[in-house]
Amino acid sequence: MIKGFKNFLLQGELIVIAVGLVVALAFNTLIKSFTDSIITPLVNAFEGSGAGSAGLGWSINGQRLEISAFISAIVYFVIFMTVIYFALVVPYRVYMARKGTTVFGPPAPTKKCPKCLSSDLPVEATRCRYCTSDVE
Repeated sequence: MIKGFKNFLLQGELIVIAVGLVVALAFNTLIKSFTDSIITPLVNAFEGSGAGSAGLGWSINGQRLEISAFISAIVYFVIFMTVIYFALVVPYRVYMARKGTTVFGPPAPTKKCPKCLSSDLPVEATRCRYCTSDVE
């Protein structure tokens, strides 16, 4: 049962999807901070409603642009992505390299078919998978 669970967790697609989801969630935090701290106060300032607070930023027509909150979100994003990289991506890349598979690395080299111009053929291919013409 434990071996089956380990195999499930270490599937290539599952790790790639998990890393993608974590990146999306972290990026979501960055975008939310940008809209809450900068865009919304700008819209409110041009609209004429007023609110203010202290901190690093500027006041425009009674609205506060909180630059400090946005800078804090950027720092959070960079630290979070660094932790994800060193906690998930690097160990998984080492594990898969031991198994002989390359993940999160450069794509395998390809060549182009002279007839149909498809460019995703493996370098070792002698025939095109799409038009079946000979490829040098």
